[in-house]
Amino acid sequence: MTHNPVRPWRNIDRRPSRRIMVGNVPVGGGAPISVQTMTNTLTTDVAGTVAQVLAAAEAGADIVRVSTPDEESTRALREIVRESPVPIVADIHFHYRRAIEAAEAGAACLRINPGNIGSPERVREVVKAARDHGCSMRIGVNAGSLERHLLEQYGEPCPEAMVQSGLDHIKLLQDLDFHEFKISVKASDVFLSAAAYQALAEVTDAPLHLGITEAGGLMTGTVKSAVGLGFLLWMGIGDTIRVSLSADPVEEVKVGYEILKSLGLRHRGVQIISCPSCARQGFDVIRTVEALEKRLAHIKTPMSLSIIGCVVNGPGEALMTDVGFTGGGAGHGMVYLAGKQSHRMDNDRMIDHIVSQVEAKAAELEAERAAAPAQAAE
Repeated sequence: MTHNPVRPWRNIDRRPSRRIMVGNVPVGGGAPISVQTMTNTLTTDVAGTVAQVLAAAEAGADIVRVSTPDEESTRALREIVRESPVPIVADIHFHYRRAIEAAEAGAACLRINPGNIGSPERVREVVKAARDHGCSMRIGVNAGSLERHLLEQYGEPCPEAMVQSGLDHIKLLQDLDFHEFKISVKASDVFLSAAAYQALAEVTDAPLHLGITEAGGLMTGTVKSAVGLGFLLWMGIGDTIRVSLSADPVEEVKVGYEILKSLGLRHRGVQIISCPSCARQGFDVIRTVEALEKRLAHIKTPMSLSIIGCVVNGPGEALMTDVGFTGGGAGHGMVYLAGKQSHRMDNDRMIDHIVSQVEAKAAELEAERAAAPAQAAE
């Protein structure tokens, strides 16, 4: 909503954290909250994996994670990194050699649990490889794979056990004077995840990677992630997120942005405000919104569009959006630009007209953005 003033009750005070770099993407320290996803192809299928990375990057992914379970995968990683427009995180489990190979192959970050890869000497070797090749790390604690001694101590996965696991892993890295790491404490249970992240946020200044792991399919996983991640982000907790869905990685990126957009934390593309429709509607709201979502998907400029079926809430919503259309009956409605009534438009021509208005507004906003640095330099 580009023409709206910032209102104090919309502000989110983000938790202070130190900044690390994942390739060229800053994480923590007040940097924009980054959106991540993960490929689900065989990493040895270089063409298929690169295609998924490119699609995710086009959808807005800042960082993409790739699984590297074996030596063939770390060999393939080198070409994937070379073809990727965004930093690649190598997903490592258990074998320390895979982490070293991934660092040598150009991974920007290693997702790893230092305590799961063997002796202190092996941890030292991985840290040396990360340092030598400019890799950061993510400590990935998961409720489903907690260490046996913690399960015996606490009796079950719980926030205390997850935080303790994270702190134990942190100590392994800090004892080696390595501080370029972020950390996550994920669970599939929303309450467990939220409690673990809240407790962890109080005892470390490391950047936090948020996720509700194994959240489910597109609809159920979106709801669980929106509830869990939305709650934490609203509290100011979180520096980078991944929405874990049993779905195309592009869908994870889309949902991630929608969560951030709903809280005013990131803005990308057109945010459509639309009514659920009812007997008062002056046009078919549902089909109109479906058509506009598809036809406006190419626009990356942050802006807002209201599509409201009648005049009960339409004019009020249009006051707060860049472009709006409100049904008025008799086969036509009112177009709003920058919150003001502009002109009437027949319903049967409305979709094409709204697309052209949004594209024109996007071009105007991009021109203003491009001119701003030049004006500042004068």
